This record gives sequence, C-alpha cells and structure tokens, in this order.
Amino acid sequence: MDPLILITLGLALVSIVAGAIAIRNGRAHGRSEAIIKRLQASAAQHDEEKARTEAEQAGLLQALETGVLRVDGGLRVAAANPAAHTLLGRPPGSLPGRSVMETFLDAGVESMAQAALSQGSARAELRRADADGPTLTVLGRRAEGGGLWLIVADVSELRRLQRIRTEFIDNLSHELRTPLTTVSLLAETLSREADATDLGLPPKMRDRIGKIEVETGHLVQMVNELLDLSRIESGGTLHLVDGLDMARLAAQSAERLRLFADRQGVTFRVETPDGVTPVRGDGARLGQVVVNLVHNAVKFSPDGGEIVIRVRHDGDEVITSVEDQGVGVPRDAQDRVFERFYKVDRARLRAEAGGGTGLGLAIARHVVEQHGGRIWVESVEGSGSTFSFALPAGGGNGHH
Repeated sequence: MDPLILITLGLALVSIVAGAIAIRNGRAHGRSEAIIKRLQASAAQHDEEKARTEAEQAGLLQALETGVLRVDGGLRVAAANPAAHTLLGRPPGSLPGRSVMETFLDAGVESMAQAALSQGSARAELRRADADGPTLTVLGRRAEGGGLWLIVADVSELRRLQRIRTEFIDNLSHELRTPLTTVSLLAETLSREADATDLGLPPKMRDRIGKIEVETGHLVQMVNELLDLSRIESGGTLHLVDGLDMARLAAQSAERLRLFADRQGVTFRVETPDGVTPVRGDGARLGQVVVNLVHNAVKFSPDGGEIVIRVRHDGDEVITSVEDQGVGVPRDAQDRVFERFYKVDRARLRAEAGGGTGLGLAIARHVVEQHGGRIWVESVEGSGSTFSFALPAGGGNGHH
C-alpha cells in the first residue's frame, strides 16, 4: 500500500482516538465537578446543622437552673453557664480559665474531679463558705472529647427537709419507746402468769393476752427500726472491734428471737464450723443485721417451717446466711427488697406475724455496707429464700 495512504489513515486513527479520550475525560471531569459540588453542599448543610445544634445547646445551658461547667484535662474551667456562676456566688463570666480548686475552694471537689477523670464519674458535696451559702452537690462525668462535665445542684432545701424528718422521727420514737416498753413488759408478765397459774382463764382470754403481747412486740420493733433509721441518717459512727467472732454473734443474736419463732410455729438452728476467721466490726450493729434477717425469715415461713443460720469462711470473706422455707421473693422484687420502706405483697405475709415498717432489710444493707461488705438474696418463688451478707475476713484482738 502507498505509504502516503498509510500515514493518512494513521493520522485519522490518532485523531479519532484522541477525540474519544477527550470526550471521556470531559465526561469524567464533569462527573468529578458534580461530585465535588454535592460534597460541598453536604458539608455546608452539615456545618449549618452543627452550628444550629451548638446554638440550641448553648441556649439550653443558658436557660438551665442547674450549674454546668466544662473542664479540660488540666482541671481548668473552659466554659460555665450563668447558673454555675450564681450557685457558686461568682460574677458572670468570671469562671472560665480558673482551676477547679479556685472555682470551688474545696479540696474534696478537686479530688472528686480527679477521680472522675480516671473512673468516669464521681460525686461530692460542699457547703459554700459564706454563712448563708447553699449546700451543693457536684457530679463529675468524663466527657467524650476529653476533660469533664461538672453538674452543680442546690440541695439545701432537700437537706433541710431530711433533717426535719430525722428530728421528727427521733423525737417521736423516743416519746413512744418508754410507754411501749412498759406495756410490752406488762403484757409479757400477764402472759407468763396466765400460763403458770391455774386461774381458770377461758381459752379466748389466754389467746387475747397472747395477741396483746405479740402486737406490742411488733410496735416496739417498729419504733426501734425508726430509731435506727434516725441514727443512720444522722451519720452515727460504728464502734469497731477486731477479732469479732461472727459464728458466736450469729448464734447469740438468733437466740433472741427463739420465743417469737416458737409462737409462730417455726424452728431454727445454727450451723457454724470451728475456726471461722474473725472479722472487724461493730458487734451490736452486726447482731442487729442477723436479728433483722431471722425476723424476716420467721414472718414468711409456714407453720412447721425451719430456718437455718450458717456462718462460713469463703476466700477473703466471712459469709453469714439465713435460709428459710417460706414463700420466696418474686424475681421482680429481689432487687428492691433492700430499699427503704419497700414491702412485699401483704397477702404473702403470715397474718399472725404482723406487718412492719419495711426498714429491716434496708437497715441491714446499710450496716453491712458500712462494714465494707455486701448483702444479697437468692430465692425461688414458692421454695424459700436465702439472705446472705459477706464481710471482709481478718482482725486482731484490740479494741478501736
């Protein structure tokens, strides 16, 4: 073929290919520009939404009556809403840039903030230095982006009402305790005399005397529990003793309820191995825990039922348990039975066992936790319950 023709055909082919490439590049370029425009529009929309969200959050923080402070990792205030300035008695806008210590003037809050940074959350309470200053709670929570959120709330009125309630319960309980103790002793004496002498009392009279004694005992128990609650809320200290024998304490404490159990038709026994490691604790308070658990077991046990009190050593703990053959605790109530004033359905309670304040298990939990222990319940509804508490093992022979 003529070389000139070949050259011409080659140039034409190159032109066609070049045109195709140009068209393809043009389309690709167009698509790229379209994508870029969409991304820019999306970014702009995102920025607008972000700005709107931040504005809404800022407005919310400004309107809150609760104080909110943003603290950086160095424990310096980055931002604070107006309520935080008011609650802390500071001029508006004066908190940012200050350290936590400068802000609160309280070493406890600074320690709490450090704990919240490492643990995720912590809480502290303080009273402002001025004479009429409020009582404040400060909750610290670790922020996702680093640093902390500190939430400040005024609990002055709550603490005042709690103090009034505690004083009322304390005064009322003391006023009731003396006459009730007298009535209880008289009822017990009358019951014993009726049983010991042949006075020819009708069976109904004997039964009524017995009921007076039992109901008076319930009233005395309720007053004692209210007094215990008052002491707990007033922050009463523990009288700790080293070398406390929980096995012996449990046996002695359970024995105090022997008469009550006999009258309810319930028996109990104590199982303790020899050589259980002693604990460090307040004997009177821990004895009360055992009494509360045994009393609770008697109230929910059937006639002829048996209660078993066990003390054992398990690892680093000494565990005391009270097992009954009663009606059991419903699954949905097992997490609540240790709450103050919580009471299970009265239909499940023995009619002759009486009611209660709903404080016995709550007091037990508080005492156990004061000793650094834990308390729990294991129960299958209809098959009985086992209430247990564990205390750290160990202790010497000295008194503290």
